[in-house]
Amino acid sequence: MLELLRKGLQEYGCAVMTAIDGETALEIATSCSFDAILLDIGLPRCDGYEVIRLLRAHGCFTRVLMLTARDSEDDIIRGLDVGADDYMTKPFSFPELVARLQSITRTRPAEANGKIEAGELIVDPARRSVIRANRQIDLSRSEFSLLVSLVRSAGQCVPRRSLVEGIWGADAHVGPGALDVLVNALRAKIDSPYPRKLIHTVRRSGYMFASEMRELESPKP
Repeated sequence: MLELLRKGLQEYGCAVMTAIDGETALEIATSCSFDAILLDIGLPRCDGYEVIRLLRAHGCFTRVLMLTARDSEDDIIRGLDVGADDYMTKPFSFPELVARLQSITRTRPAEANGKIEAGELIVDPARRSVIRANRQIDLSRSEFSLLVSLVRSAGQCVPRRSLVEGIWGADAHVGPGALDVLVNALRAKIDSPYPRKLIHTVRRSGYMFASEMRELESPKP
């Protein structure tokens, strides 16, 4: 299956790197830049759930399409909860696979010279700089980490668990309201002075950065 997918994606015009186990997948995904990751759950030496959990915890928010023979609702919810952007079950058609990969990468914000541009917002992770509408915005370390996590997944809901682990670490003991307090602090700096709101609440799931989604209403308190 791995070889068939590699050949198919290369023939489609994609540059492809492959891994046969979870540990190798983590090493490759954290050392190279990708538009998308196609991740099988049933990997040896570290399954797909753990791979994506560790990726998100270490600040890697590359789009992930999970691929598996498990089709129960609980498995699908678990995959999305740990940070997957989409989920396909076997057997599948190759054209649908390509369409799904195109869909999850379509809203990826532009990155040039290390900077992330999403609408009128420019984020420079190297300099920890944030500019909106030509105005410099000062953020704390945690606020900046939260913003980068959201911007790099623009247009997609980032689960609460992924945000908490990405900001404070997988082993951190923070209260259930800590993330909400941090989001409100970030909104006060990023959104409050401007008519268009960028940070939106996805009820019971997490938060989403939506610079180009004008149809969304501002989140209610």
